[in-house]
Amino acid sequence: MTSDAERLDEGAQEAGEDAGHYYLRLYVAGHTTKSTLALNNLKRVCETHLAGRYEIEVIDLRENPQLAAGDQILAIPTLVRRLPQPLKRIIGDLSNTEKVLVGLDIRPKVACP
Repeated sequence: MTSDAERLDEGAQEAGEDAGHYYLRLYVAGHTTKSTLALNNLKRVCETHLAGRYEIEVIDLRENPQLAAGDQILAIPTLVRRLPQPLKRIIGDLSNTEKVLVGLDIRPKVACP
C-alpha cells in the first residue's frame, strides 16, 4: 500500500524530470491570514520568475498532520522546495521577495536594455 507522502514524492519526481521545473510544497494550518498571504506571495514570485516551470502543492496540516514529519515541518507556514534538489525550506509568509528568491536559488529576471 502506498502512503500519501510516497505518492506525493512520486509526483515530485515526475514533475522534476524536466530540468528547471520547481516542485514546491507550502505547509499551512487552515485558512489563516498568514497562510493566505504566504500562498499569494508564493504565486506572485512563481508567476514572475518561474512562469510555466513550477507546481505548488498546498498541504493543510489541520487536515493531514501526518505529512509534517516527511519534510520535518516545525513551523508554519513553511515552503519546501522538493525539486530541483537539494531540498530547501523557507519559513514565514514569504513577503520578503529577495529572501524567497535567494532561498529557492531563483535568479531574478533582468530587464534587457
